[in-house]
Amino acid sequence: MGRIADAEENLGESEVREAHLAKSLFYIRIGDKEKALEQLKVTESKTVAVGQKMDLVFYTLLLGFFYMDFDLISKSIDKAKNLFEEGGDWERKNRLKVYEGLYCMSTRNFKKAANLFLDSISTFTTYELFPYDTFIFYTVLTSIISLDRVSLKQKVVDAPEILAVIGKIPYLSEFLNSLYDCQYKSFFSAFAGLAEQIKLDRYLHPHFRYYMREVRTVVYSQFLESYKSVTIEAMAKAFGVTVEFIDLELSRFIAAGKLHCKIDKVAGVLETNRPDAKNALYQATIKQGDFLLNRIQKLSRVIDL
Repeated sequence: MGRIADAEENLGESEVREAHLAKSLFYIRIGDKEKALEQLKVTESKTVAVGQKMDLVFYTLLLGFFYMDFDLISKSIDKAKNLFEEGGDWERKNRLKVYEGLYCMSTRNFKKAANLFLDSISTFTTYELFPYDTFIFYTVLTSIISLDRVSLKQKVVDAPEILAVIGKIPYLSEFLNSLYDCQYKSFFSAFAGLAEQIKLDRYLHPHFRYYMREVRTVVYSQFLESYKSVTIEAMAKAFGVTVEFIDLELSRFIAAGKLHCKIDKVAGVLETNRPDAKNALYQATIKQGDFLLNRIQKLSRVIDL
C-alpha cells in the first residue's frame, strides 16, 4: 500500500500502474484468488496499452488454471480474443493459442486442442504454464486421437520440433511410432508405460478413462481397416494379449458403436462392416434431391394460384 500511495503522490501514471501490478502479482504468488482478481481489475483500469492489458489477462488465466476454474478461463480467453481485435502482437497471440489449447484439452475437446498445439509448436514461449517437453507430450497425446494417418505423419511423426524432444519423454516415441508403423504389440507395451504419466497429470487425470478408450478405439480401428475378416486369435497375437481379453474389449467397443464389425463367436472370426462412404453420400444426395423436388412442387402450386 505504501508503494501505491507514494507513486500516487510523487510519481506518474505508469509508476502508479506498476505499483498496482506489483500488488496483483503478490496476491497471485500467495494464492489469494479473490484479492488477486480484484487487484488485477484495478490495475486494468489504469492500463491503456493493449499489450499490457493482454498480460493482465494471462495472469488471470494462470490463476484460472491453478484453481481449475474453467468459467474464469473461458471468459478470459474470450476477453483476450476481443482485445486482439483492437490490436496485439503475434507473440501474445501465439501464447494465447497454448492457453486455449490447454483449456480445450482440460475440457475434453482434444481435436481443437491438438490443432492449437500444432499451430504453436514452432513459436512456443509459454514456459509459465509448463516446459516445452510437457507441451510436446500434450501435443502428441491429443494428436494421436484427433488426426488421420496422413496428417499424423506430416504434422507429428515427421515434425522436426517433435523429433528433437520426443526421445526425452519415456515411452512417447515408441507410443507414436509403433502406432503409425502398425507394431501393435510394441504400442500396447508403450501405452501401459504412458498410462501412469497420464494418470498423474493434473489436466489429463480427470479424462484418464475416456482417453484410454479413445486411444484403443483408434488402434483397433486401424488394425481392422486392413481386413474384411480376421480371426480373433490373429488379432490377439498381433496385440500380444489373450483371445479372452480382445474378445471382451471388442464386444464393449462394438456395443458402444465405436467399432464397425461383428464377432462370429462360433468360428472365432471378426467380420468388418465399415460404412461405405460413397454409398452414404449417394443416399444423402437422393434424400436431398427428393426434398428439393417436393419444395419445387409446392412452390409451383403457389405460383399457379
